[in-house]
Amino acid sequence: MLLSIAAIVIGLALLVWSADRFVDGAAAVAHHLGVSNLIIGITVIGFGTSAPEIVVSIIAVLESVPNLAVGNALGSNIANIGLILGITALLVPIPVSSGLIRSEYPLLLAATVVVTGCLYDLNLSRIDGFILLGLLLLTMGYMIHSHRQTGGKVDSASEDEDSEMMSNARAFGWILLGLIVLVGSSRMLVWGATNIAHSFGVSELVIGLTIVALGTSLPELAASIASLKKSIPDMAIGNIIGSNLFNTLAVVGIPPMITEFDIDVAAMQRDVPIMFGLTLMLFAMSCGSKKGMVLIGRQKGAVLLAVFIAYQLYLYYEVVTGVSWFTWMQT
Repeated sequence: MLLSIAAIVIGLALLVWSADRFVDGAAAVAHHLGVSNLIIGITVIGFGTSAPEIVVSIIAVLESVPNLAVGNALGSNIANIGLILGITALLVPIPVSSGLIRSEYPLLLAATVVVTGCLYDLNLSRIDGFILLGLLLLTMGYMIHSHRQTGGKVDSASEDEDSEMMSNARAFGWILLGLIVLVGSSRMLVWGATNIAHSFGVSELVIGLTIVALGTSLPELAASIASLKKSIPDMAIGNIIGSNLFNTLAVVGIPPMITEFDIDVAAMQRDVPIMFGLTLMLFAMSCGSKKGMVLIGRQKGAVLLAVFIAYQLYLYYEVVTGVSWFTWMQT
């Protein structure tokens, strides 16, 4: 037990440090290549901070606990919007450009619809895996093509002095080191948390939705806060959208490519609707922009965080009582 607690504490410390280094390197590469911070956030950082979820997904299937992988993906998406964006907006209001709502957000909504369809029959097959991973490739190709068409450049006014001074070699070094430590520290954190959760007899789906999802979402929280601290808020929102895209399409799509499996009915009845609802809430909060920009302020952040806390409390209620709302309605 003491070793598991130590793994959690050390993992948290390394996550914060490595996320800061990772954002430094990514911002520097964006400035050197003339790529917008938003695109870097959606692709490089979105994938990098989703790497822990992908690793956990593969390991879960190989260890014959595939519902942990599904719970990890759904729980991470819920945590990214409810917890990560909620806390980030409470700390510093996040400006969202209207271009994001017109281009990147519909991709996330489409991915959410497709993964819901794949999970609807309570089975993930290799065909579902091909569909999800194929959509991921199309999505990445579309974003790259869209960026090249618009010729998006970074705003020199938003450049960070450290990233401006950093050489390409050093920037790529920080990205690589940050990514390695992100993955390693996340695995350390998840290992410790999972051991503690198992000692209390919690199901694999709930472990994936809570302990594992929260643990693997910490890089997103650290990266978002670091992005805001460095005055690049578009990278913070891009990080969340990119991470959710990878979680939805890659983290759910990879396991059935290894082996087909059935999913827990609670995932469709309880968790997918929450994920879908938060995704729609993010869209609603980002609409109505004036002069091409809308603010996700502290009030909106408080609403997102309140939804996440209520969801976690409900999961805790189910674990303690063993009775779900759906079971109660059928009796």
